[in-house]
Parts: sequence; C-alpha cells; structure tokens
Amino acid sequence: MVKARKWILKEDFKGEPTLENFKLVEEDLPELQDGEIFIEALFLTVDPYIRVFSNKVGQPPVGQQVARVTQSKHANYPVGKLVLAMVGWRDKTVIAADAENPYYVPPFSPPKAISDLPDLGDFSPSLYLGVLGMPGMTAYFGFLEKCHPKPGDVVLVNAAAGAVGSVVGQIAKIKGCTVIGSTSSKEKCDWLKELGFDHVFNYKEISVEEALQKYAPNGVDCYFDNVGREYTRTVLPLMNRHGRVCACGQISEYNATKIPPDVLTRRDIINTIMLKELVVSGVMVYTFSDRFNEARTEMAQWIREGKLKFAETIREGFLKLPETFIEIFKSTAKGKLLVKA
Repeated sequence: MVKARKWILKEDFKGEPTLENFKLVEEDLPELQDGEIFIEALFLTVDPYIRVFSNKVGQPPVGQQVARVTQSKHANYPVGKLVLAMVGWRDKTVIAADAENPYYVPPFSPPKAISDLPDLGDFSPSLYLGVLGMPGMTAYFGFLEKCHPKPGDVVLVNAAAGAVGSVVGQIAKIKGCTVIGSTSSKEKCDWLKELGFDHVFNYKEISVEEALQKYAPNGVDCYFDNVGREYTRTVLPLMNRHGRVCACGQISEYNATKIPPDVLTRRDIINTIMLKELVVSGVMVYTFSDRFNEARTEMAQWIREGKLKFAETIREGFLKLPETFIEIFKSTAKGKLLVKA
C-alpha cells in the first residue's frame, strides 16, 4: 500500500479561515485497476472560492492541481504525462481517468476530475492554474463577454493585483481602454503601473469615491467587480449610462458572519441600475469551457508579445496549503498564489 497525505476540513469555517479549520491525515491508496491512473501533485492552487464551496467536514477542500502521472493503466495517460486534476488537497491520488469531478457544481466547475494539460509551448505548468488557467479564463471571458469593452471605455477593476484583476486590466489595455485599478498597498500599486494600468490607487489611503472623481471625472463605462459590498455600492452611481458590470466575486463577503440585509438591495441601488440602464452580469467561467483553447491560444500569444504579464507567488511544500489559503484573505500576494508540492 502506498501512503498518501491529504488535508481535510476539520471544522466548519466561522468567519475568516484559521489553521484550526484544517487537519493533515494519511490514507492508504488502493492498487491500480484497469482504467485508473496514479498521479502526484506538482502545483496546487488556492483561490477565494474554496472558502465558499468547501463545506464538508472530514473531506478535502475543493481544489485543482497540476499533477504528473506516475503509474497508469489507461492508454491515453502514459507515465510522465501532466494533467489538471480536480481532486482537492491531496499529494497523491489513484483515480479513474474518466472519473466524475467529486466537487462538480454546474456551471461552477468542470464535470470531469481529470483533463489534459494544454500544450502551448515552453510555459511552466503552474501557469495553467493561473494566467492560462481558471483565473485567466475568468478574466478573459468575464471581461470580454460580459463587459463588451469598446476602445476609449473607462474601466474600473478592483482587487486589481490579484490573479483575475491583473489580467482583466491588461486585456482592457489591449482593447484600447483607459484602466483604473485599486489595490491594498504601494508595492501592488507600483506593480499595476508596470503592467500598464493608467491609474491606480490604494483604497486604504483614498476612498473609492475620491479616486473615481479624480481618475474618472466623466464616469466609468465598465466595472469588473471582485469585491462586492460597499465598494460596489459606491461605484454604481458613478457609472455612465449603459455601463456594464461583471460581478465576478465578493471577497469582502466570504468571511462575513453577519451581512446587513440592505447592503445591495436598497432601493437606491436598484434605482441606479434602472435609471442608468446598467447591465449587471455574473460570470461562471466553466460556461465557456468549450472555448478555453481559443482563449488560451490568444493569451499565450499576448504573453509572447509582452502584452500580457503575470506574477506568481509560490509557497514551497504541501504542508503550506492551509496557511497559503489563509494568505489570500490577507491581500499580501501579487498575482497568482500557489503551492509547489
């Protein structure tokens, strides 16, 4: 029997995640059967959505990894092949190559647990968890398909130094927009300027309203929202008529234990949407899964041309998973936060 490690949810989240929410356990892996593969994790992703969808005590948190096939009884998955695996926080896994995704929630996640790692040239496999993976696809389709940008549009992106926001801002620049990004530190502001953002501000030092009066005196056309709550409540009245909003995430809400009932349902918000004829759309990225290759091909070309840059913050070691996940909510990292197993 081969020993494997996995992190499980020891107790339900109550507010912000803590190390006490997680427990490391060992398990014996079964012998490989026909049609199965043995995979070992190389990189594991931590993302804010894990906080929302990981709610089964005793089970590993939801999560995708880049893994290598080390044993195989499936002709399409030879030893050495790299795959994307939706198997949670595990360092080794035995699984049927055509197994259903145990975390499948349509259209939130892919239906199959195992998929081929795309081959777009000399890119690190880790990028398929970041700029060429789910966060990058979210940025690409969320912005282009929901905000419908036009040259000259003024675009606002919050959580702009994150894995999604940083890509949205650069795509907006490629499409000829003026881009405003907000983030939480001077270091991140400086990085966003390096990425080509026209205006950046630290929301801890200047209010959203003040910043938009300064950088978007004629209003905002497209708003890519990763934060929600009061931030969005402030932005909507400052948008132009027929403005477009992509509601991508609500990281300000994920750890909330009490949410005021009127945060986004007050009459003034509804009136703003109505009177300005705003289009507010959510985005579930796997709705566009049949177009991922199209997006990855274009984004890979942008990377080669220097039009699309990225940052990875990689923590070393499988044991670092819980603290790296918690780090997301501290807003300390730039770009994509990953664990190298």
